[in-house]
Amino acid sequence: MLLAALGIGFALAFTVFVVPAFLAKPDVLGAFAGGFVNPFASGYALDTIVCWLILAVWVIHERTTAGIRHGWIALLLGIVPGVATGLAVYLLMRIRQAKPPR
Repeated sequence: MLLAALGIGFALAFTVFVVPAFLAKPDVLGAFAGGFVNPFASGYALDTIVCWLILAVWVIHERTTAGIRHGWIALLLGIVPGVATGLAVYLLMRIRQAKPPR
């Protein structure tokens, strides 16, 4: 439940903070570049991008080794609203699909 609450909580916060600003000025490239406005924001933005890439490697690996299906949904959610929601969704899918240890 906590995992779902954190993923949903981030998605709601993203909606409250980002969507109104984007609707006021719908510029995808500008929104992306906004994450790199100073060295600190750049660090957070780069961390998020690399976390998404790590999630993508994990999803692809477990698709072939553990048979976890529909990981692409988590990767899309990792782009919008963000990696926090995408990772939470993937872990919940994984919990439901993973074979119990023997």
